[in-house]
Amino acid sequence: MSDIIAYKIGNEIIDTQSIDARADKASATPIYFDNSDDALEVIRHSCAHLMAEAITALYPDAKFFVGPAIEDGFYYDFRASKENGEKLGEADLDAIEKKMKALAEAKNDIVKSVFSKAEVADKFKDDDLKQEVLKRIPDGEVSIYSQGEFCDICRGPHVPNSKFLRFFKLTRVAGAYLGGDESREMLTRIYGTAYADKESLKEHIRIIEEAKKRDHRKLGSEMRLFTFDEQVGAGLPIWLPAGARLRAKLEKALFKTHRKRRYEPVRGPELLKADAWKTSGHYANYKENMYFTRIDDVEYGIKPMNCVGHIKVYASEIRSYRDLPLKFFEYGMVHRHEKSGVLHGLFRVREFTQDDAHIFCTPAQIKENVIEILGFVDSIMKTFGFSYEMEISTKPAKAIGDDEVWEVATNALKQALDENGFSYGIDEGGGAFYGPKIDIKITDALKRKWQCGTVQVDFNLPERFEISYIDENNEKKRPVMLHRAILGSFERFVGILLEHTAGELPFFIAPTQVAIVPIGEAHQEYAKELASLLSELEIDSEIYNKNETLNKRIRTAEKAKVPLIIVLGDNEVANRKVALRDRTSRSQSELSVDEFLNFTKDKLNEVHF
Repeated sequence: MSDIIAYKIGNEIIDTQSIDARADKASATPIYFDNSDDALEVIRHSCAHLMAEAITALYPDAKFFVGPAIEDGFYYDFRASKENGEKLGEADLDAIEKKMKALAEAKNDIVKSVFSKAEVADKFKDDDLKQEVLKRIPDGEVSIYSQGEFCDICRGPHVPNSKFLRFFKLTRVAGAYLGGDESREMLTRIYGTAYADKESLKEHIRIIEEAKKRDHRKLGSEMRLFTFDEQVGAGLPIWLPAGARLRAKLEKALFKTHRKRRYEPVRGPELLKADAWKTSGHYANYKENMYFTRIDDVEYGIKPMNCVGHIKVYASEIRSYRDLPLKFFEYGMVHRHEKSGVLHGLFRVREFTQDDAHIFCTPAQIKENVIEILGFVDSIMKTFGFSYEMEISTKPAKAIGDDEVWEVATNALKQALDENGFSYGIDEGGGAFYGPKIDIKITDALKRKWQCGTVQVDFNLPERFEISYIDENNEKKRPVMLHRAILGSFERFVGILLEHTAGELPFFIAPTQVAIVPIGEAHQEYAKELASLLSELEIDSEIYNKNETLNKRIRTAEKAKVPLIIVLGDNEVANRKVALRDRTSRSQSELSVDEFLNFTKDKLNEVHF
């Protein structure tokens, strides 16, 4: 049996040296040294301290802020400089890892000590970062964990001995503002990961290397899809022609299926008076994420969400219960203030477009509409080859509305999932400020999870804006508002899809679907004819006719991830054929023009949502 490295009581993890002090220790469940989620949390948190111990040994003047375990590893924020005054960088990771291995081999016990907050403050009186940590800790007892010559303020839990910390890898160096505050000092942050065995670590490293090759920023540049420009501003993507074609095709496919599902297209303004945001609750609960301006001495807010515009569409006329459900959708551009330190390619931007929809229905219609949305989600995710899971997020600390209303809304989501046999997790306190939600978390080809779509039940905004419908008794009743996005945002979804497919996008949304490569000048006219025929089918093609070798032109088309490549020479012109290379099936064939056009039409219809 594996060693016990910690215990669990309820949702709390307790290390081995703390368990005897617990009055409820009889109910404790052991956590063994393995790759379970609980064990990895303890291992990774302990490994963060091992890294800090190694950094201290190499750079004695180093000072440390916080070093938590995170979803796939750990990090530590600290201040340290080399002899030449430079901050630590990627080139220093090997030396730190080597020192960590030596310290782990020393098999030092990790010892917990408990002091008063005042005693700890005195112990670290010359360490400004420790004083910052103490500001975030309530008065009372404070624990310190020591291993070898290193100690740090920490709640724990940790493994009992450094011998459990053998399989780790430091992955990257980044900058991090002290406490996440952009006005404060920029600290150095080193990320790493750790496992209980060598094989799991090796697989994780393989995935990291593969992720670097699939980085959507790298692919976006190679495929000329999008760019960013400092003169324009951080977090504001610029879509190049190929990227705009990709976007337009995705939007067109989704528009068609929305209409089939009886959604009505609408469009709200991007700038609304601040009074509207005060009514909605965004001003009080979301203001720090919004941009504001003044026009004619009146405050306006740029929309971070599309909800208010859709409420006003609903309120534009009297509604009957016979009209419900009403489904409005919009490719709504929104703006949100994101700190510069968290901006990351298309994954985290300040301007993005949501595939947003709002359904106004009666309370009795909640379940059927939630199920319809989840069916919509399923068809889209299957088309793109994503598996997914669901999580219900409940009332957050910062919320509007009565507890009773939240309970009704949350139960409605649970019942919709339970009655239809869906499995789901619970994220306590993770809901939107106006209502609980179902989050759709997709898994990509590298087994990474991404939160994309969402379904939210909202009783609060209809109440705040006093919208109504006339029921069968000719009385005014309040509708329920379901907020719904499936991709989340086009920007983020495109980034995820690029990494999921390594740029090998489905034919129906590929920016250039066919690369036409004429071997010589005599084959140019035939190339132009085929391009024209493809254009009539709304298929984008590009003629690769630069003054380069045939092989180089084919390689250029392959690097651009064009799904179909046709090569045209004397035989193809004389017999009105094409030599086809299909990148998806990795096959080559010879087809007549009609056969080729029918083949592309079939490829174009490979949309199952």
